[in-house]
Amino acid sequence: MGPDTTPTTRTPVFLDCDTGIDDVLAIAFLLSRPELELVGVGSVSGNLDAARAAQNTLRVLDLLEAPDVPVAVGAHDFTAHPYAGGAPAVHGVNGIGDVVLPDTARGLDGRDAAQLLVDLAHEHRGALRVLAIGPCTNLAIALDREPGIAELVRDVTVMGGAFLEPGNITPHAEANVWNDPEAADAVFAARWAVTALPVDAARRQLLEADDLRALRDDPSPVVSTVGRMLEVYGEFYRGVFGRPLAVLYDPLAAALLTDAVQVTGELEQPVVVVTGDGEERGRTTARSVDDAEAAGRRPCRIVLATEPAFAPLLVDALRSFG
Repeated sequence: MGPDTTPTTRTPVFLDCDTGIDDVLAIAFLLSRPELELVGVGSVSGNLDAARAAQNTLRVLDLLEAPDVPVAVGAHDFTAHPYAGGAPAVHGVNGIGDVVLPDTARGLDGRDAAQLLVDLAHEHRGALRVLAIGPCTNLAIALDREPGIAELVRDVTVMGGAFLEPGNITPHAEANVWNDPEAADAVFAARWAVTALPVDAARRQLLEADDLRALRDDPSPVVSTVGRMLEVYGEFYRGVFGRPLAVLYDPLAAALLTDAVQVTGELEQPVVVVTGDGEERGRTTARSVDDAEAAGRRPCRIVLATEPAFAPLLVDALRSFG
């Protein structure tokens, strides 16, 4: 037997998500990493409404035989707009590819997601890493409720934005930011360290058709269940790319909390989000440090490219649950 390489201390992670299909992949990846400890999950409306996203999360934690993790329901509506129905064409009506997971005995935390985040930031002062892979509504609420939270957390990683390439919901905007641009702008304006994974980098990391088939046909019931979820996702992207595949938005954001991938292209600039209802709603722009609109904002790390190919690492992580 080789030496025990399990880390003696694990990094606490709070995940804020709208549990659709790629969120499931992110949860699995986080749980597969011995150096990370998932200490809390908040749900937010996005791929589907926050209440159903939380129930999906509980059932996915059961599927993956995860330790007990507090899961709290977060914001149903966005900062300036009501939730408007999610993305059933992308993630299925139930958010997880219309795969029905068994009922779970796990219960929801009594706090809302923003309060869970605030409490965990105090509990893990200076160590908590925040990963937001849905709209940033809960993070903005937490900032409003506890302005000092920006000094309590280690850093924040946001799956969101489009900088040098078109968005994935409008020519200007990525979906998470477009859903709640006011919240995203508040997060980018706060005095914490932010890493953004925009579509520029994420759409270069894919599960291709062979990967999707292999996961669906895997002998492990856990892996094949995730593979069946991915069928809906793959068919949606067939309409975009002309072949079935899965863009690895959320799991790649999770991987940035580890040494599994390396950043090979990035910007380090303040970020400003276009708010309101105009044509450019949700546009994310990197500004110079002396730009008037970005005055006082801390530079954000904007990831534009990563290596190596992430799909094999993700498949291995999923198969670790078999």
